[in-house]
Amino acid sequence: MSVNFPGFSAPAAGPEAPLEMLSACHDRMERQCATLRRLMLHLVEHGVDEAALTAAANVMRYFDTSAKQHHADEEEDLFPALIESMAGSDAVCLRELTERLKADHRALEIAWQRVRGVLERVARGESVRLESDDVEALVGQYERHIEREERELLPMAARLLSEDDLARIGRAMRERREIGDNGGASRPR
Repeated sequence: MSVNFPGFSAPAAGPEAPLEMLSACHDRMERQCATLRRLMLHLVEHGVDEAALTAAANVMRYFDTSAKQHHADEEEDLFPALIESMAGSDAVCLRELTERLKADHRALEIAWQRVRGVLERVARGESVRLESDDVEALVGQYERHIEREERELLPMAARLLSEDDLARIGRAMRERREIGDNGGASRPR
């Protein structure tokens, strides 16, 4: 479902290509959502085994770090840059879109916390059930949110943002992830 931007491929996308990186993150979110669905069934069939422990820990790690960073990338850097790039009534439409996406982020965080509580218990080895309603609510919200960003937000950003805007967003993404300019992790100061 990701949007491909000229010159960058999804697997290698990084902060030097922030729009492609955001799109590649959508792919990873979809894979984590698929893992949640599989884990739900796995727990029913096999209980809390080593595979369930690993899957629960990996999904928690992803949504606790990468998904939060992704939302911050959008809310703190991409959305303001887009709004700043627009004028007049276009800015009003864009502001409505970004406000709707921010509200989605809050709803996703709430849905994630419901699922995360169960995953924590699975990761501790407790025999619990991962409720289909909770998983499907989270996954469905992510599917709709990603679709809106891929269809509306990222193509608009590709058209409207300058190279300087994109470079600034990329720098902020590196800083948020503590990635040095050479691509490696920065050393704490």
